[in-house]
Amino acid sequence: MRIRDWKIAFSVGLGGMLGAVGRYAISIAFPADSIFPFATLIANLVGCFLLSFLMHLKIIKKRLSPAIFTALTVGLIGAFTTFSTLSLETISLWSEIPILAIGYVFISVIAGLACCFLGLKLAYRLERSSV
Repeated sequence: MRIRDWKIAFSVGLGGMLGAVGRYAISIAFPADSIFPFATLIANLVGCFLLSFLMHLKIIKKRLSPAIFTALTVGLIGAFTTFSTLSLETISLWSEIPILAIGYVFISVIAGLACCFLGLKLAYRLERSSV
């Protein structure tokens, strides 16, 4: 690997550490002892919004180095969100309250798409207002 690749890899690791700490903080704020997995839902919806926002805001891509941009998108947001936890929680809910499991998946997918759309729209709006 070239030095540039190592710099990006290190940046992704640092971003991943920060994303994991953020994810842990949400799990403390919304403990798993409730009937519904709010922590995972919140983390995934916030992550959907942020990733879409960053990916569509051209001014961010122009001003940030590739290492920082990749650290934010792949590292921080990648570690902050979690499909594996969503899947595990869905299976757990299914064994106890199947309708809640269906609702969880439905809310996660529909609200996740809505958050991505909102992130995209906000990025486009900011782009137009900065011109």
